[in-house]
This record gives sequence, C-alpha cells and structure tokens, in this order.
Amino acid sequence: MPQPLNSKERTLFTQVVKNYENKQYKKGLKAAEQILRKAPHHGDTQAMKALIMNSQGHSDEAFALAKTALTSDMKSHVCWHVYGLLWRSAKNFEEAIKAYKFALRLEPESQQIQRDLALLQMQMRDYQGYIQSRKAMLQARPALRANWTALAIAHHLAGELTEAERTMTTYEETLRSPPPKTDMEHAEAVLYKNTIIAEMGETQRALEHLDAAAKNSFDKQSVLEMRAAYLLKLERKQEAEKVYRTLLDRNAELRMYYEGLQSALGLDPSDSTALKQLYGPYAEKNPRGDAARRIPLDFYNGDDFREAADQYLQRMLYKGVPSTFANVKALYRDPDKRAVIQELVEGYAAGTHTPQTNGFSDKQVNCSSSPFETSTLYFLAQHYNYYLSRDLSKAMDYIDKAIELSPQSVDFHMTKARTWKHYGSIHKATETMEHARSLDTRDRYINTKAAKYHLRNDDHETALETMKKFTKKEAVGGPLGDLHEMQCIWFITEDGESYMRQRRIGLALKRFTAVYNIFEVWQEDQFDFHSFSLRKGQIRAYVDMIRWEDHLRDHPFYSRVAINAIKGYILLHDNPYLAHGSHPNGVNGNGKLDPNEAKKAAKRARKEKEKQDQIDAEKKDAKKTAGASGADGEVKKVETDPQGEKLAQTTEPLKDAMKFLDPLLEFSSENLEAQRVGFEVFIRRKKYLLAVRSLLAALAISPSDPISHYQLVRLQHALSTLTDPLPPKVTEVITSEFSSHYPSSKADLEKLNNDFLNEHKDSAQHQLAGLQARQFLDPETKEANERDVLRIIGEDSTKMTDAVRAVEIIREWGGDVSKVLAKAAERWPEVDVFKVEEKKKS
Repeated sequence: MPQPLNSKERTLFTQVVKNYENKQYKKGLKAAEQILRKAPHHGDTQAMKALIMNSQGHSDEAFALAKTALTSDMKSHVCWHVYGLLWRSAKNFEEAIKAYKFALRLEPESQQIQRDLALLQMQMRDYQGYIQSRKAMLQARPALRANWTALAIAHHLAGELTEAERTMTTYEETLRSPPPKTDMEHAEAVLYKNTIIAEMGETQRALEHLDAAAKNSFDKQSVLEMRAAYLLKLERKQEAEKVYRTLLDRNAELRMYYEGLQSALGLDPSDSTALKQLYGPYAEKNPRGDAARRIPLDFYNGDDFREAADQYLQRMLYKGVPSTFANVKALYRDPDKRAVIQELVEGYAAGTHTPQTNGFSDKQVNCSSSPFETSTLYFLAQHYNYYLSRDLSKAMDYIDKAIELSPQSVDFHMTKARTWKHYGSIHKATETMEHARSLDTRDRYINTKAAKYHLRNDDHETALETMKKFTKKEAVGGPLGDLHEMQCIWFITEDGESYMRQRRIGLALKRFTAVYNIFEVWQEDQFDFHSFSLRKGQIRAYVDMIRWEDHLRDHPFYSRVAINAIKGYILLHDNPYLAHGSHPNGVNGNGKLDPNEAKKAAKRARKEKEKQDQIDAEKKDAKKTAGASGADGEVKKVETDPQGEKLAQTTEPLKDAMKFLDPLLEFSSENLEAQRVGFEVFIRRKKYLLAVRSLLAALAISPSDPISHYQLVRLQHALSTLTDPLPPKVTEVITSEFSSHYPSSKADLEKLNNDFLNEHKDSAQHQLAGLQARQFLDPETKEANERDVLRIIGEDSTKMTDAVRAVEIIREWGGDVSKVLAKAAERWPEVDVFKVEEKKKS
C-alpha cells in the first residue's frame, strides 16, 4: 500500500518535479529528502530522488533507490516510468521499453509515458509497436498534425505504403480550410506524400499529384527534380527534356541533370557528334563552368577525346587550377585515355604543343607570369605518383622542378611528401610535409596532413603538438581530449594504428574503442530527432536520416577500425605477454616464444611498461589543467584507464573481439579483409562452421585470394585432425558446403598447395601464401621456404609491400630475417622499414 502525503509534502513533491525539469538538482534533492524524512516509504519521491541522482552521475545508487521505490509502491506508474528512464540512460532500451509498457498499464492516459515509449520503439526499429503507440497518441490528440505525420512515417518505414498514404490523405480531409501558401510544414507534408506514392510504383499518379498539390511548394528544386524523374520514367521525354534544361539553367554544374537530359534526348554514349551538340552550348553558356567540359571526356574516344582533353587540360593548366589532376584521374581506368593524357601533358612540358586560348587573350597565355609551366610540372608529378601510372623517380624529378619555380607552394611540397611516402620513406615524407605546413601555419588542412604524417612516423607527441594549434586551449585532457570531444575519427584511428605498429596493444585498443564509442554516439544521437523532426516538419530529411542510420556501420572508418581492433585482440590471444607492453626486439607479434623466452619477454615488457608509464605520468602532471571541468562548467568524466591496460589485460580477447566483428560482418560482408579476420577469430574459437562461412564468403569475393588459400589449408588441416568429433549436423553442413570441394588428407593438401604455387608463379603474394601453407603442413621445409622467400624478393614482379610481408613471414617462422632485410634494402634503399630493421639487427 503506497504511503500517502499530506498537503505540504504534496506541494513539495510538485516542486521536486519542477526542479528536475529545470535541472536544479541540488534543490530537488533537498526537497526530496525533506519529504522522505516525513514519509520514508513514499515510492514516487524515492523514484524522483533516484532520477535526480542519476542526472548527477550516481547511476548505481540511482538504480538501487529506484528498485526500493518499486518495492514501496509496485502499482505506481511514476516508479515504473522512472525505472524506464534509468534504463534508457544506461542505453538498455529493451528493459526501458518493458518498464514503460508496465507504466502504461497502470496509467493508460499518460501522454508522457506514451511518447517516451514511442520514441524508444522508433530507436529500436520496432515499427509495429511504434504504429500502435502512434495510433494511441493520435486518438488522444487528433488535432495535432505531428501525430498524423508520425503515424504515416511509422507505416512508411514498416513498408505499409498504402496505409501511410491513407493517413496523410485522412489528415488533409480533416482540414476545414486549405492551409495558407506560407505554411511550409504543409508544403513539406505534400512532398512527403508524393514520395510515398512514387515508392508505391504509381508514377503517373505521383506526377498528377505533384502537378496539382505541389505547385506552391517552396522547394522548387525538389519539385522540378521529382517531375523530371517521373516524366522520364513515363517515357514523356520531350517534357522531361524541358524540365532538365530548366534545372540546368538553375545549376549547370550538377552531373545528374546532364545524365537526365542525355537520357531524355535518347543519346548514345558512343555518338560523339550528338554529345558535342549537347554539351557544347552549355560550355559556351557557362564560360567559368567545369561540368560541361569535363563530363564529355568520359564518353569521347580516339581523336574526339584527344581534342577535348587537349582543350580541357590547357584551359585548366593555364588558369593554374591545383585540382586538375584530381578532376581527370578517374579517366585513368582506361589505358588508352591515360596514355593520351600523358602524351599531351608531356608535350606541354616539352613546349611542342599548340597553345589554345580557351577564352584567354594571347597576351595572357604567352606572358611570362603564366602559371602554365608550374601547373604542367605539378600535373606530371601527380601523374607519375598515381598508382595506375606510377614512376616515382619521374614524379620526384617533376615535383623538384616545380618547387624550384615556386618554392613557396604548399601543394607542391605536399605532393613531394606523398612521393616519399610511396617510396616507403615515411621519415623523409614527414619532414617534407612538416616543411609544407611551415609555409602556411594558418591553414587547417595542411596542419592535419602534417599531423597525420607524424603519426605514420610513430611520433605521437609531435602530432599532438601540431594538432594543438587548432584545438581548444582550455579543453580538459589537453589536445587529445579535445580531439576525442570533437570526434576527430581520422586522428584517433591513425593514432591507434601507430600504437599497433609499435605493439602497444593497450593504447591501440583504447583508440579503437574510442572510435567504436563515437559510432555508438552517432547511433544514439538520432534519438532527439524522433521528436524534433516532427515538431519542425522536416519529414523527408528525417526519413533519409533513419535510413542512413540503418547502414551506419558499413562506413569505411568503422570497417578500418574494427579490422585493426580484431587484429589486436588476435595478437593478445596468440601472445598474452603483449598485455604488459610491446614485444621485445626481434620478436614479431605473430611469432611464438618457448616458455623460457616468454618469461624473459614478459619481464622485459614489464620493465619497459613501467618506464613508459613513468614518462607518461610526468608528462601528464606537467600538462595538468587547473580543474576537471570544461569551459561550460560541466563536470567531465575522469579517465580511469588512460593507457588501455584493462582492455589489454582481458582474459577473453577473442570474445571481446566479437563486439567489433559482429557489426563488421553484418554490414560489410563484401569486405574481403573483414571475412579474413572473421575466419581468424572463429578458427581460434573452434567455431568451425562460422569459419567455413567466412572462408566461403572470402572466396566468393575473390576466388584466387592468396590469404584465403592459406586459411583454407589451415581449416582443412584442423578439421582432419580433430580429437573430438563435431556434432553430426555441423559435420553435415560443413561436408555439403565445403569439404566435398577440397581435399582433406595431408597428402592431398600438399598437392593442392603445390598446384597453387605452380599456377601463380608470377604473383609474389600468391607465392608467399603458398610458402606459408607449405611451412604449416611440413615445418621441415623451413630452409627451402626461406630460400624461396629470398628468391621472390629478387623477382621483378615483387612489390615493396610484398617484401614487407616477406619479412613478417620469416619472423613468424622464427627464422633469421637479416638476409631478407639486406636483400630488400638493396632493392628498395629508401624504405624506412628495411633500414630500421637492419639497424636493430646490427
């Protein structure tokens, strides 16, 4: 039985609620305690006190008190509502929904509880539950437009398009008078209804509705785009042509409009004459425009391409446009076009071309101050630095000539730094990029590029000092804290990858987990928009946001971070001593140590870690700020594990890796590297069925993938040497999906691997993978395998990255890498990795 309150305490309770809503937590807590002194078992007051305590950061105490409140009054909707709010703040939305539903049973008329439940159902994509909640809210307040719109969105996202349209139509019929033309919310609702009709596949009706209802819309551009698309789909090409030309008059730089107009005219991409007649007038009409001149280069071939490319390149180079190469490098996928561009620009550099004014006067073209020469050299440097036309010696020659003519150009020095990077000399690349930054210290872009190169050079302190120039001085945690606060993903990712290279796994996992949490924040940030977008009437943008959020984790940055984090956990599983610090010199993170060496390595690692911790502590004390609050006065959360020690010292690294792996495989199943790391986790966890799934997915993406071949051999060997048989159903699935296609005995595996080596004699990657498989199947072949690795490094087809991998493989086998390093350094003398490793050996 709930404990009653007298009139004075009831007034105080109302004040507690107001204090909470106004974020006056101290006053609210004082008033709640005053009530509880008179009525210590009043459940609603206990619940409100718990809510205030949770807002102050005392979540554990708040949950304990909320449970006490439920014990005091199990039939109070306030207690259950507060319990749901606590679960929501803890990001446990399933438990929050359960609590809200229980609160609604006790108080079915509560609009606040109903709204909170609906928002959580939308967050969890429980569309059927969201439909029911929105129907209840609509019945309670049918005069509110947002309730009708929300119900239509619920039906729309649930795939019930007919119901969604009917809901919007029903609301329009309830209006006693037409909305004024200035009603932007109504205009947006009309366009939203039109998109629903179009998604139903009723293009003709969508066009009729658009012409009838959207003529007064403020979003003229969207109306025109939708109308053009409908007309084109209905084969009314003459009308579509007129609309697309209208759109091009509004914006002549949007490729989509040109593509639509080309479709409306029915032009064949191979008909160069017709394409000239289409794009030529727009190029003349927009003398400063780029699209009408650049797009035809995608379609032209032969002499038409040469002529158009010549005009385009000279025009851009005479103007000194730095992005000229970036504009045309997409054409390099066609070898013929790549060769034509190279021939043209080399002709410009040699002075054998015929100048074309392209709208410039002859005096301007031929004057000595023209940027044509430097732009041409800059273009050629980028051309020979690009992976499809790479010749680094020529790239370096051209960029040096360009720098000689314009020594203060930031862009030229940046390109030189990139050239050094492709050489493999990260140290020289970093020095050059830092020099480029010094030429313009106020430019944020070059500042971030310099910081990125410092991280690639594993120089964290200098990178932070560089970023410090554009971060808040008063930020808690210094520059790094501000970069986390600003969700600067690229920096955090690069920082983590640098720590991974140094085998400082704790800090690496710390950075990768920070990026994972940023994606979690992005997922949670949509919560506020479930109500905000309806209140503001931005319906189409809201639906687009929801659909974008549904694919959030297929973002390349998530894939990159997840793959690196998983590799870090695999290293911890294979080499537990890494949890205490980086590996000793000469021992790779993938290498195996015998027990005595492992003890020595762990001891050295602990000493190294203690020394590093002392250095970090001194730096932290030197940079300690005068408080633990930000500029806004908000108390910041204290970092309890700055070095990532708890993450590194996990007892179940493979289980922790699943946090990154599950979303990776769900949203990036076409990512080859994702399937590779998935296999590595599953085979170590002895989840053979899942390992088969990842391997088959990898082979479907790339049937001749060398890493997948090595993994295939390992999996077949593991399946054939099991001590305990697999469950019959698992064996049946593996047999039907995998084993029937590949040999299972060791002799057959060796034959399969030899055939693989013979089939891919000209590929260093495949040869190395085959040697790994051979070493795995027969460790006695180690000496022969090492000789083969040396032979591969000397082959002309071997790339620098293949040589780096060869060094790692030799180290995994526990072999002497000095010969490999010497041979690799002889062939690639600029590569830092080989020189640094040689110094370690010496």
